[in-house]
Amino acid sequence: MPIKELMIANPKTSIIAISALVTLVMTLVTKKVTDQERMRELKKISKACQIKLKDNKGNPESIQKINKEMMDCSMELMKHSFKPMIYTFIPIIILFWWIKDVYTGVLSGWIWWYIGASILSSIIFRKVFDVV
Repeated sequence: MPIKELMIANPKTSIIAISALVTLVMTLVTKKVTDQERMRELKKISKACQIKLKDNKGNPESIQKINKEMMDCSMELMKHSFKPMIYTFIPIIILFWWIKDVYTGVLSGWIWWYIGASILSSIIFRKVFDVV
């Protein structure tokens, strides 16, 4: 299998490429299946609530109302965040199972290379595609 041989020949480069490709797909799925405008709105509401909490430190009734509003906002954000996972969870699990088999004797810390590349590429792709 030429792909597997290429991956074994260049383990660090291939794990970075796989990580970036998976992150790109996940970013595009997130952008497609979530309501980006609503998520931006919810993040603004959450930031406003944090400011309100700081301003109302001595008022327990206000703090309780603000905390409830923040909790509602967080729950809705979480609901939106889970939508992309519905589409990507099974394929990612299968991919990781396959990657583990490929890199087990070749690159012992492959998971750390994958995580590092994934974090970096996620930051870049989210900025490029304007994903919340």
